This record gives sequence, structure tokens and C-alpha cells, in this order.
Amino acid sequence: MHFTKIVTSFLSNEDKFLILKRSDKVKSMKGLWGGVSGIIEENEEPLHRAKTEIFEEAGISEKQVTLLKTAKELEVVSEKYSNHGWRVFPFLFATQEPRVKLNWENSEYRWVSAHEITNYQTVPSLDKVLASLM
Repeated sequence: MHFTKIVTSFLSNEDKFLILKRSDKVKSMKGLWGGVSGIIEENEEPLHRAKTEIFEEAGISEKQVTLLKTAKELEVVSEKYSNHGWRVFPFLFATQEPRVKLNWENSEYRWVSAHEITNYQTVPSLDKVLASLM
């Protein structure tokens, strides 16, 4: 099985978590909800990639976030994607900035409570990634 290393970050604001709906312009998982995610390039530091993705996908700068927690790398597989899995590096950040400026990768955003995530069609194991940070 081939694994791709990615970061998945959750931003928290007033006990809510930011989730993003993947646009129809991305290569995979179109229309599914996820955290702020991105592929880790070669020897790139996961925390650096997480902060870069937050700025690119949500328009929130590094100065506007505070790292609250990291979790152990998780291995995620899904029946829908045979022979492919993800090694997810989870991060939880706090922000006082509730306004999000989406780029082309996502079409919508929501601030939701942790238990509300199961009400959305999400990327594989998003609820488990968030649970690892609680």
C-alpha cells in the first residue's frame, strides 16, 4: 500500500472547530469536509506545512494562530481508496479570527462543535483525527 504524508490542522475559536468543504477543482475527495490539510513535501517539517496550509486555505496568518496541541502520527485507510492510505500529522491551533478567506481548494467553511462533525460527509477518519487532539 502506498501512503501519502499529510498534515491536518483544526483551528478552534470559542469551542468551535473550522472545517472546510473541498471544492470540485481539487484532485481527490471533492465535496467532502475536512480540516486544513496539505501534503508534506519531501523532508519538510510538518508544523511548517500546517502553518503554510492555514494561510493558503483559510487566509489566517501565523501571527493569528497559537499551537495548542499536536498528536501522534495516525495511519488512515479507507475502503473507497484501495492501495492508498495517509499518514496524518494532526495539529490543533487556537485563533481569535473567525473570518476565513478561502482559496480555490475549498468551496465552503463552517465552525462546528466536535460532536457535529459526524453530521457532515468528511474525508476518511476526520472525527478520529480530531479526537486524537482532544
